[in-house]
Amino acid sequence: MFKTEVRRNKAGKATSYRVRWKTDNLPEWKRSFPKDAQADSYRSSLITAARNGEAFSLATGEPVSWGRKDKQDMSWYDFACKYVDMKWKPASGRYRDDIARALTAITPALLTSRRGKPDDKRLRAAMRRWGYNTKNRANAPDDVAKALAWLADSTKPVSALAEEETARAALDAATSKLDGTGAAATTARKHRMILANALDYAVELDLLASNPVRALKWKPPRITGEVDRRRVINHAQARALLAAVGRQPRSGRRLVAFFAVMYYSALRPEEVVNLRRDHITLPELVTNPETGEQEEPADGWGEIVVYKAAPFVGRDWTDDGALREERALKHRADDEARHVPCPPELVTILRSHLAEFTEGPDGRVFYGVRGGELPNITYRRSWQVARTDALTAAQAASPLAERPYDLRHACVSTWLNGGVPAAQVAEWAGHSVEVLLRIYAKCIDGKDEVAKKRISAALRES
Repeated sequence: MFKTEVRRNKAGKATSYRVRWKTDNLPEWKRSFPKDAQADSYRSSLITAARNGEAFSLATGEPVSWGRKDKQDMSWYDFACKYVDMKWKPASGRYRDDIARALTAITPALLTSRRGKPDDKRLRAAMRRWGYNTKNRANAPDDVAKALAWLADSTKPVSALAEEETARAALDAATSKLDGTGAAATTARKHRMILANALDYAVELDLLASNPVRALKWKPPRITGEVDRRRVINHAQARALLAAVGRQPRSGRRLVAFFAVMYYSALRPEEVVNLRRDHITLPELVTNPETGEQEEPADGWGEIVVYKAAPFVGRDWTDDGALREERALKHRADDEARHVPCPPELVTILRSHLAEFTEGPDGRVFYGVRGGELPNITYRRSWQVARTDALTAAQAASPLAERPYDLRHACVSTWLNGGVPAAQVAEWAGHSVEVLLRIYAKCIDGKDEVAKKRISAALRES
């Protein structure tokens, strides 16, 4: 292997950079690049392949594993777009967004030049919303298209990732924030998985001989997955919060039942927004013999059947441009439903809601004040206002019921502490028993005291 040659014109300006190398007793091979960084990257890849003992082609002088030259020349950006397009059709809208976020984080670590580089913020937006989005890429505005064209010319070839240093830089970028500090544990794990999957695809395309990321030592951040007991509200606090929601103007009354379904039946927010009227069965009213009026039965339970969830993903990531994407229930097959009990307290709230709000599109139980889908921002703002109104200042500043999703945690904790068998709770909540007990281990009251009494008894006997 020879040093990289700099080719210059008569004026002394560098015009190209040539890599020269020899294999066995054959004549030397040459390859020119317009930029020195590209030549250095190519030369380093050749050296790495030679050190790894790879066979070199007699026809091209390159490692046999590299395959065709046009594949070897594929830039990281072009490859990333190809990977996005391959994953697009079967992926959910949320996973499409996750892939774009991960690739956007990784790409800056694989730049070959900063000459003419667009503004960082603009470049990130161009990558995430347009470049790494199969649906939007062809319709990118002119300024975005220019930024992406610069990116295609200014990222290293995929082969450069065969170098441990380059692969490590990509992994570090994937698992870090913009300021260089570590990303949240769930984000770091997700981005590392996406990078590894992308490079598996590079191996499939013969752009890499093996996946370098899977060979790197990396300690995944610890994720407990357990629910923080500080988030779980008691029944008095739940009633106060629901009352505070009901006092709010415009959307308040229609959101009481929305939050109540999470608290009393443990539905996820994306399941509640997708409920239809025919998914809810309420007990029949009974006639009061003294007054002759119809009343709720004293111990009348209803049932909610959950068929589909509709998580919010944004218009850029759905095939039809909708804000939400209807999907199968979490951890369930496409055609599998979940039956959940509806206690008398919730029966009363739902009967009142269904009597007042009857015009939901497609039979929806919950919808916006203008008749469309219930916006995420509407119920999130309502919840924050309710917390300020119903909780003390210290409670409002704590994690207590910080998110609407915490209502589901409170419901599952109530079921477990009420003595409902774990298998039944898991069925209603849509978990496996193993996951249920791991997540809610710290929310089951009384276990510590029982254990202490057993230990004391054992010590007395001994």
